[in-house]
Amino acid sequence: MSTTEDLVPQVDPGAVPVDTLRVLGRVPEGCSREQAVAHLAEAARLVRRRDIEMVRAAGLGHIGGEFSVIDILVTLYLHAMNISPDQLGDPERDRFILSKGHAAAALYSTLAVAGFLPPEELSTFMRPQSQLNGHPARTKVAAIEASTGPLGHGLPIAVGTAFAGKLDDSARRTFVVVGDGELQEGSNWEALMTAGNHRLSHLCVVVDRNRLQQGARVDDTNDLEPLADKLAAFGMEVVDVDGHDHGALLDVFAGVPASSGKPTAVIAHTKKGHPISFMSDNVAWHHKVPSAEQMTQALTELETSS
Repeated sequence: MSTTEDLVPQVDPGAVPVDTLRVLGRVPEGCSREQAVAHLAEAARLVRRRDIEMVRAAGLGHIGGEFSVIDILVTLYLHAMNISPDQLGDPERDRFILSKGHAAAALYSTLAVAGFLPPEELSTFMRPQSQLNGHPARTKVAAIEASTGPLGHGLPIAVGTAFAGKLDDSARRTFVVVGDGELQEGSNWEALMTAGNHRLSHLCVVVDRNRLQQGARVDDTNDLEPLADKLAAFGMEVVDVDGHDHGALLDVFAGVPASSGKPTAVIAHTKKGHPISFMSDNVAWHHKVPSAEQMTQALTELETSS
């Protein structure tokens, strides 16, 4: 009996434009809230455009979970975090760890738009000997704080990083993004228990609550609810936010560290594949590569989405 497997999507190197991605950099000092939100919205649009082009070119990627987390990434790198391309060696810089490392293309694109990575490097994503692997590697890219990929590892690393900051009596903060499906890994809860017990107030855990994981809805696989109550029981200061609302994200990240002295857990309610009509909240786009026609439609929608 023979077995027929799905074909690997065709690699399309020409999908990544030869033009240089526009580097926006940080939100300028002194601008209004409205201007800051507009800056972040444009950054997110540019990141989503380049992300889908990279995945199409490589024939590999995780567009759905990347699109759900992009607004969080641009808000952190272009506004919230105390970090810049010229201070990567500063011991007082804020740290960021992408625990859901399969969303690497979104991180690389964000780093490029923020000025941490040459935009032309993005065209090498997933190519042989490229520095831009399918999961971020600390030894490949200077702006990457930790190599991640196996789920349940990034949050424990972030807790250790935040613990080091506390021992140093440092004001630096550690931000980590985890997937909600990833929270089914027990190592995360051991890390959260440690963070709460030691009151690591400069730690901020962002849960990308898109409610989908590989192949199924999170609630159908292993229901996390009541998630806020569980996080609070582990000693976290819990905040709910619309993970696609740049203004709301600005306010939440400005509140870290919390006045309670507890670590912060942000439940960011997002949509996998946001804001593309045929991707949004569609589990099929966890690890799917768009056709040329789908990429064209997505790029068109990004020109008109708010």
